[in-house]
Amino acid sequence: MTDEPAGLYAVILAGGSGTRLWPLSRAGHPKFLHPLTGTEASLLQATADRIGPLVKPADIYVVTGVSHAAAVSRQLTSLPVDNILVEPSPRDSCAAIALAAAVIARREPDALMASFASDHLVANSSEFVEVVRRAMDGARQGLLMTLGITPTRPETGYGYLQCGGVVGDGPVLAVEEFKEKPAFEVAESYVKSGNYLWNAGMFVWRVDVFLTELARQQPQLHAGISRIAQDWDTARREEVLGEVWPTLPRISVDYAVMEGAAAVGRVGTVPGDFGWNDVGDFHTLGEVLAADSSGNVVVGKESLAKPGVLLRETEGLVVVPNSGRLVAALGIRNLIIVDTPDAVLVCPRERAQEVKHLVDELKELGELGYI
Repeated sequence: MTDEPAGLYAVILAGGSGTRLWPLSRAGHPKFLHPLTGTEASLLQATADRIGPLVKPADIYVVTGVSHAAAVSRQLTSLPVDNILVEPSPRDSCAAIALAAAVIARREPDALMASFASDHLVANSSEFVEVVRRAMDGARQGLLMTLGITPTRPETGYGYLQCGGVVGDGPVLAVEEFKEKPAFEVAESYVKSGNYLWNAGMFVWRVDVFLTELARQQPQLHAGISRIAQDWDTARREEVLGEVWPTLPRISVDYAVMEGAAAVGRVGTVPGDFGWNDVGDFHTLGEVLAADSSGNVVVGKESLAKPGVLLRETEGLVVVPNSGRLVAALGIRNLIIVDTPDAVLVCPRERAQEVKHLVDELKELGELGYI
């Protein structure tokens, strides 16, 4: 049972297909539904468990696509079915977050809302909860809060937050600017300066503050979402959703709201160091999950002690056995091997980011059954 004051709602965004984790992650069964946590819990289930100390199950919402709604409901049995908000088509994060904010605002107009991705890993859940609580303090003051991650290296795959001075009596810092994914030299200068945090895409704010800022910067999106929310609890929900949703701008919440809000001093952050990882590709997965003495990682419910995977004289492999077949490897190193019933991937770990290009090529070839 949560000991938080009334008024916090959590929103989990369960969208995207995770193309860099192909062929395990597919459009019909994306990465957040898979057990990539080192336990039997899926990434989605781990996200819901992690926010358990902050919010009651009845106050957790999930925004997901039509094809994933049933699977989300099966995995999160404690959530009321009405708390699964189904978007008719992907419109990026701003529309998804705005829909959840508008639905929550109908229940509690000045509620606090926290938004999280469904496909991130967090090593230290208790520290994560404390960072969210600190962000809630900033949100109560009327700031749009984003959780910043203390950088551990000059990472080129993440966006950055340029931080200013302390807001109020701390620990909230002003966010002066959102920075795009940088080149290595730029990332190196960011980390050395000590004024930059990784942008993890986790947010906390009052729903009324967010919706007001949305109306200021994205009036078309705000008007559409308001119309949908007005009919959300009526028999006209599906009709209005079908009519309005396709007209909404397809834009991320960073571009749509947060960058413009930061420019006028309305965004704050609290630094976090809780072992965050966005599990973008198989190489990254191999770095965060437990490895054997030779650095080999077997992903999923299999283990090296079971006959599903047989490794001999191998080093640094990431093996994903997902077909029921035996996967055997001999005398190789630093490779990714993903075995699924209809597709096998083998590639060097250092080229893990390029897996998405294979998905693009399959689309061009019209081989949609593989993606």
